Amino acid sequence: MLGTLNGALEVRGIRLAPEDIVADVEGRNELEDGIPLLKEIVVHYRLRVPADARETVDRTLERHQSKCPTARSLEGAVQVRWTADIEEV
Repeated sequence: MLGTLNGALEVRGIRLAPEDIVADVEGRNELEDGIPLLKEIVVHYRLRVPADARETVDRTLERHQSKCPTARSLEGAVQVRWTADIEEV
């Protein structure tokens, strides 16, 4: 999802340095019949964006999951959600 978000921002003219677009990701497994199965992925973004780009960043965040090949592939099997801390610079 990070790559999809970064690409979507770049298409909109917002190029962020690697240290300005970071994701921490956690997965949650549950045992079913003694087998650990991945049930949820939570992506937490830490973004530093130009102040004048905030609205574009917010709109892009709202849409990026639906355009992410990995998130779309997991639909129905694994819940994927995201949060974001955004710092305007």
